[in-house]
Amino acid sequence: MASSRKVIELFYDVVSPYSWLGFEVMCRYRNVWNIDLKLRPAFLGGIMQGSGNKPPGLVPNKFLYMTTDLHRLAQYFQVPISPPADPFEAMFEKGSLSAMRFVAAVQESEVGGDKQVEQVSRELWMRIWSQDKDITQPASLSEAAMKVGLSASEVEELLKLSTSKEIKEKLKRSTQEALDHRAFGFPLAVCHVNGKAEVFYGSDRFELIAHCIGEKWMGPQPAAAKL
Repeated sequence: MASSRKVIELFYDVVSPYSWLGFEVMCRYRNVWNIDLKLRPAFLGGIMQGSGNKPPGLVPNKFLYMTTDLHRLAQYFQVPISPPADPFEAMFEKGSLSAMRFVAAVQESEVGGDKQVEQVSRELWMRIWSQDKDITQPASLSEAAMKVGLSASEVEELLKLSTSKEIKEKLKRSTQEALDHRAFGFPLAVCHVNGKAEVFYGSDRFELIAHCIGEKWMGPQPAAAKL
């Protein structure tokens, strides 16, 4: 195992199913590899606009491929992805701005780690990409947060905080930092190695990430691989 702990920043948005795959794998490896994983919720819509990229859902052939691809990836990574009945509405008409501001508010409020950020992010992914539920309305955000153990009063404060200028700016900064790393989509993993930032896009670069930080890739389920 590498002698010095490496920092990996993971930029993500819950509107992206590929981000969910990257998120779950990195969370599984955070106690296997000698790393300090930093979760960086950001806004994919801002990345697309800032980089000039087009979402795969807006390119017909990419959209058709994505449907098949996600089914295979869900099985391989053991992540319960089941696309919503109307992916276009979920991803582009409704979007994720309010959801990611809420996640940013959870992160801003949490003390001593990122367990709540991890749990709330996962629950929002479960809603949009497994249960075909809304993630834009306050009631939806409340339900997700309370499901992972936050109290009604805590959720009320988080909802207020999520609409504040402070949190709006926090999410903008995180998104801009991803753009500064030349992001054009999510997930984006930024590995800090020997004073240099090594950037990896997508949910299929784990072998390269492992090589970069001097660790071993043991597949999508490292705990099972150790048995």
